Amino acid sequence: MNQNICIEWLKAAELDLESIKYLIVSEYLTPVVAFHAQQTIEKSLKALLEFKQIRIPKIHKLQTLVDLAQMPFDETEEDLFIMLDSLYIDARYPGDFGLLPDGKPTLDDAQAFYNFAEKIFKNISLLIGKEG
Repeated sequence: MNQNICIEWLKAAELDLESIKYLIVSEYLTPVVAFHAQQTIEKSLKALLEFKQIRIPKIHKLQTLVDLAQMPFDETEEDLFIMLDSLYIDARYPGDFGLLPDGKPTLDDAQAFYNFAEKIFKNISLLIGKEG
């Protein structure tokens, strides 16, 4: 395990997490909040994979990364992974930009995505031993 690579993944994740704080105040930007939440979680999980000395695949799907990292989550959290994966893919292409089945994420959705990303980032950071 390369501790420096773990820390670099977490620093990159933290940048996405911090970005959300500036975006979350605007309902117009909720798809961008979802994108940064997905990125925070993806990068945090990749830090954990590095920590566990598991080869990091060049993929973005959160559920696959969670399975590789062998992290248990409850059903609600799995639903958030699925939702964020869906929004991440849509946010990369015009047309369906960051839409949920019922339309654009609400401010409440954005707050839930932020809270979830922050929780995962903090838990993985503590596990790896990075402070804050």
